[in-house]
Amino acid sequence: MPKISDARRDARRNQILEAAQRAFAAKGYQHTSMAEVIAEAELSTGAVYGYFDGKRDLFAAVAKQVLGRRNADLVAAAADGSPPAPAEVLEIVLDGTRSEGLDLRLLVQLWGEATVDPEMRDVVNAGVKVLGGAFRAALRRWFEVHPEHAPDGADVAAENLVPVLMGMGQGFIFQSAMLDGFDSRAYLDGARRILPH
Repeated sequence: MPKISDARRDARRNQILEAAQRAFAAKGYQHTSMAEVIAEAELSTGAVYGYFDGKRDLFAAVAKQVLGRRNADLVAAAADGSPPAPAEVLEIVLDGTRSEGLDLRLLVQLWGEATVDPEMRDVVNAGVKVLGGAFRAALRRWFEVHPEHAPDGADVAAENLVPVLMGMGQGFIFQSAMLDGFDSRAYLDGARRILPH
């Protein structure tokens, strides 16, 4: 039997993750079965289980993939030597998440599951650690260029602002997912006015 290449393996894994994301978005995490994910992926049961142990593992992988891409977005935004301001950091992460078609309700579901499922709580904490690190690095770069906003140094200023930015991002996601008529532009404009700039 020929050995599958790494590129083919990665493509197959991404195919499964994209199918899982679509299935979870359509019916929610709790109401989506592995059989539905497998059907959406148009693969055999064995092919899907060759990559993932089950629904929880898939859900965690979807979240991790999305967060990893947000880190790459922030690095790319500072590549020209002009790091984005705090409100722009928030906007880059939120725009990136929305642009790839992720249904924000999935993140709210993930948070809800984490309140009762210790393994999902671990997934959320791991994701927060990744995203917090990305925020911290991006903010540190901005505060180094704008020391007037960081009297105690760029590291301290970044560390202090990370939980605020994380909370603003979660607030945006929650309101987008739950509130009819949510004005995303007004929310981001408000963030821009109150964050250092």
